[in-house]
Amino acid sequence: MIKRLLSFFAVFVMAVAGSPAWADPHQDTITVFKNAGESGRFFKNAHGYAVFPTVGKGGIGIGGAYGKGRVYRQGAYIGDASMAQVTIGLQLGGQSYSQIVFFEDKRALDEFTSGNFEFGAEASAVAITAAAGAKANTGGNSAGMSGGENDAKTVGRYVKGMATFTVVKGGLMYEASIGGQKFSYRAR
Repeated sequence: MIKRLLSFFAVFVMAVAGSPAWADPHQDTITVFKNAGESGRFFKNAHGYAVFPTVGKGGIGIGGAYGKGRVYRQGAYIGDASMAQVTIGLQLGGQSYSQIVFFEDKRALDEFTSGNFEFGAEASAVAITAAAGAKANTGGNSAGMSGGENDAKTVGRYVKGMATFTVVKGGLMYEASIGGQKFSYRAR
């Protein structure tokens, strides 16, 4: 009886310890975006995409965000990317979110993977959350509303060959700020 219990315990410990190796946060995040309203449609026609499973963001007046991800060309993994963001303005709090950047064509993907790429303050992301939101930036105003990550109704579109979507994972952030995102790419 004790031998069986120890054997069961050993198998259980190995299964639990090994389970993180089975999980792929990049694929899990891709699945979320494929099932999240309009962002799912972009997978059919995009030349490629960069996915960031977790981006951490925080700020008090001056803020920042950072995350690591992978870049895919027509569904095939081609390299790694990191994203850093600096913002300034009225902001307080912290949150984590997932982000995906779709590339409409080869030119847009090549521009992103050329080394260091920056989104200026005019770029905006469509937030896929269970809330209403509005965004004003130097590129214009937009508003969208969704019921949740699995049935989101978004207003995403390509701007200069790229479209960005985010899904908030947790935290609370009050923000009226301006900033940009800088991406670094390293081929696989």
